Amino acid sequence: MSVVSNVLVIGGGFSGMTAAICLQKAGIAVDLIEIDPDWCPLGAGISINGSTLRALQQMGLYEQFREQGWVSSGVDLYTPTGQHIARLPTPQPVGSDVAGGGGILRPVLAKILSEATLAAGVNVRLGSSYQDLELLDNGVRVTFEDGEQRDYDLVVGADGVHSQLRGRFFPEVVPPQYIGQGVWRAVLPRPAHIERPTIWTAEHIKIGVNPVSATQMYLFITEDRPTHEFIEPSTWADVCAGLLRPFPDPLLQSMIPHLYQPGANIDYRPLGNLLVPTPWNRGRLVMIGDTVAATTPHLASGAGIGIESGMVLAQELVNATDLQSALDAFHQRRWSRCELVVKNSERLCHIEINGGDKAEHARIMAASMAALAQPI
Repeated sequence: MSVVSNVLVIGGGFSGMTAAICLQKAGIAVDLIEIDPDWCPLGAGISINGSTLRALQQMGLYEQFREQGWVSSGVDLYTPTGQHIARLPTPQPVGSDVAGGGGILRPVLAKILSEATLAAGVNVRLGSSYQDLELLDNGVRVTFEDGEQRDYDLVVGADGVHSQLRGRFFPEVVPPQYIGQGVWRAVLPRPAHIERPTIWTAEHIKIGVNPVSATQMYLFITEDRPTHEFIEPSTWADVCAGLLRPFPDPLLQSMIPHLYQPGANIDYRPLGNLLVPTPWNRGRLVMIGDTVAATTPHLASGAGIGIESGMVLAQELVNATDLQSALDAFHQRRWSRCELVVKNSERLCHIEINGGDKAEHARIMAASMAALAQPI
């Protein structure tokens, strides 16, 4: 029996939806509010590692991922001219038979989770937000934008990296700072021989592709940019094409015309990270996902640690005998994994920017993947 009976989740992203699904399935009444009336995430593709696929399997969603996305094992490394260097293994997560990794369009993964949220019976309110939260000794009084007031045993804050909740209840936390790299993403047709993540590296730039379906892959380009600057969206295709042209590999050159097609859905994001010290709660408000642990994409684990946190929070609320014990156990289980992802991703980023030791880069990647494959 859970230590809470009703919960409000603020934010309908990956971590918020996961928490809502797992809490509702555990018999806890959940309201979820999402400010976007269309509940439609932006972005192109997303890479998923094996530990996240294990979490989706535990939620009963792995087969849907396989059907609508792509799963694979290993990562192929190439020189800019197209010479194959190595195939790096991706460890299978302990206690699971899922693949070592995969890729999917971000809106497709969001649709899988949103449909599961509704199917679980979560009360979803779209285009809705809160006006005020009052932390009480035995709950949280929430005033919604329409003036309605409701009391909850717990509020889960999952309103993203630019969280207003964090700004109010964790005012000492410095917002994410630009880290010196930006990432470009685009959706392109998938050649039949691209069956797993494939990466080309050169000084100050990394280009990769990852299948996201039987017919599509997504392109990602990580480049060093010393300053955080605005890039006019009308120039994005030209910028991406310019980044590809110095790589002689014919495959990369063949991608350039597709960047100018409407379906390319090019996206650019400057990179930053955030790691809020625990505890991640203020009374009966607890934060998960990018609100407290936002990372660069170097370990393909940003969405994954948020999904895991939603699952673990629900588990501990069901298993504990009191709320404080549940929150203590949640923090104990989540801190080390989130710290590993954020800090190791940051280190990988700095090695790439500074032309650092490639052997160290490889060691960090291998050690991180092995650690994440362990049970949560």
